[in-house]
Amino acid sequence: MNKLPLLLIAASVISSSAYAASSTPRISTATGAVTGVQEASGVKSFKGIPYAAPPVGKLRWAAPQAAAKWKGTRKADHFAARCMQLPLFSDMVFRSDGVSEDCLYLNVWTPAKSAREKLPVLVYFYGGGFAAGDGSEPRYDGESMAAKGIVTLTINYRLNVFGFLAHPELSKESPNHASGNYGLMDQAAALQWVKNNIAAFGGDPARVTIAGESAGSFSVSAQMINPQAKGLIAGAIGESGSLLSAMGLAPLSFAEQVGATFAKDAGAPTLAELRALPAQQLLDATKKPGTWFSAIEDGYVIPRSPAAMYAAGEQAKVPLLAGWNSYEGHYRQILGDAEPTPENFAVALQKLYGDKAAAAQQAYSGDVKQAATELASDRFIGYGTWKWIDAHARTSGKPTYRYYYTRPRPGQEGAGHSVEIEYAMGNLAGNKVYAWTDDDRTLSAQMQNYFANFIKTGNPNGAGLPEWPQASAGAGSRLMKLDVPSTAISATDDAHYRFQEEFHAAQAKR
Repeated sequence: MNKLPLLLIAASVISSSAYAASSTPRISTATGAVTGVQEASGVKSFKGIPYAAPPVGKLRWAAPQAAAKWKGTRKADHFAARCMQLPLFSDMVFRSDGVSEDCLYLNVWTPAKSAREKLPVLVYFYGGGFAAGDGSEPRYDGESMAAKGIVTLTINYRLNVFGFLAHPELSKESPNHASGNYGLMDQAAALQWVKNNIAAFGGDPARVTIAGESAGSFSVSAQMINPQAKGLIAGAIGESGSLLSAMGLAPLSFAEQVGATFAKDAGAPTLAELRALPAQQLLDATKKPGTWFSAIEDGYVIPRSPAAMYAAGEQAKVPLLAGWNSYEGHYRQILGDAEPTPENFAVALQKLYGDKAAAAQQAYSGDVKQAATELASDRFIGYGTWKWIDAHARTSGKPTYRYYYTRPRPGQEGAGHSVEIEYAMGNLAGNKVYAWTDDDRTLSAQMQNYFANFIKTGNPNGAGLPEWPQASAGAGSRLMKLDVPSTAISATDDAHYRFQEEFHAAQAKR
């Protein structure tokens, strides 16, 4: 028998396989074929895949449009450019290909050996105050989570004035009579891309969990009420932050006024002139003190008050895992340069809360430094995160899990904002700044397993892990204190949120 045809058939099968370990991995997406990188871990990475058209020219401040199809095979072996941003945060490390307005790209890490595996999917939104951040940051790297059997993505979305400018002319040209929230539209477009393409990477489009920290967590809470993301989400993870914060969101009318004033100050009062400005010149105009663009209640992407929508049970009915860190704020944010004494705390509370100062002091009692730290944390991000968890537990009918993260990085004073990311994503080794200990690595492995279990099943629990009880609405909720060791506890901060709820309800009536 002639063996040559069989050999040719075998060679053809190997060369055409998207997952052949001996060759460059190749995937066919709806817009064209991409080749990625076979990592030493066995995970395959595909970086810099366009999920929408470049938002430039007339598409600056437009809803994301479909990416153009390409012929041949596109190399997806490096991170694309990060979205336009100023250097705002010293802890951000980028591996991206510079900065550009052309930035709507995503990155995929997959452990799948075939397109038939239907693995769970994680889509992670970066933080950075809606003004900075990038999917290339090592702390968000998806390889470690992919090694747990999860197709993992990071996505870029427009930031600052490019992502969140509202303007009367923009609202007028919109078929939805709204403007702003373009960055949130980008995220929803990326989720639609996942629905249409992730099966080719071995993922299950019906098992997509969205996650994020800080502005990324705000984004998760937003996509759960964004009509554009309806049906695209199977689970949600929020690390420090939600749209249900005490400040609330600016309405479209106010945001349009802010945008019009910004445009005038930038010397480009009309939309045509704004779109004609070079991207860097537009970005530089945001350096003016007090200039900050963020998510708004536009009546379209965010149809109405997020708190009201969650209270009415209008959010995605999916399992939620969320929490915050013990040192999100600093006691100096409350006390200033004053010593942490009961007398000085009372003076600070009087300035903040007036005739409600006594109630505040009763709610935030105990050691002054600790109480002021907890108050600063709640005023920044803790209260809004608690409100999100509490509302979802009340109205979703789905399991809700709450955490409180308390372990500092080596040499740091407390568990500050964003420090948990590398632990949860299994990326301690990517941060060379800190001398990680075995305890750090133990906690990271535990947290990553909790997160991976939740992404796979909607429940963080699994073999070898301390039992994480479900959260409940109201007082005495159960939660997981994440530290060394991690322990399930009942909430000890109910008085904080009773006070915050009562205070902000009273403020809203004025």
